[in-house]
Amino acid sequence: MLSRSLAAKEIMKKLVFGILAPASALGLLAVSALAQQGDAGRGKKMFVDYSCYACHGFSGQNGPGRRLVPMKMANVAFTAYVRSPGTNQMPSYSAKVLTDAQLADIWAYIKTLPDSPEAKDIPLVQQLKAEAGK
Repeated sequence: MLSRSLAAKEIMKKLVFGILAPASALGLLAVSALAQQGDAGRGKKMFVDYSCYACHGFSGQNGPGRRLVPMKMANVAFTAYVRSPGTNQMPSYSAKVLTDAQLADIWAYIKTLPDSPEAKDIPLVQQLKAEAGK
């Protein structure tokens, strides 16, 4: 009887540590990954509410602040930069002001902003170049 009890405990241990624990860890990683992706809709609202546009422009690529578009930083790097920009031109935003999830939302919004077209793709620039060449 005692050996059955030990065998049952051993089976349970293997089940918990061999299957259930790794599966729950993967679930947590999936939730964490989704949180890191952010929500662009909420990010757009925060981009305006926190006046990011005042320095970076509504397009994320004009104004006195750093050009954000195209966004080349990963979410983690973006969050680290906002927390400690290393310049006196931009204030740092602690986790008490903007949570990591909120910054992920802002990052997701910035990722949706289109890049500037190249000069060759702007008709007015091409027209001016053609007129200057006459």
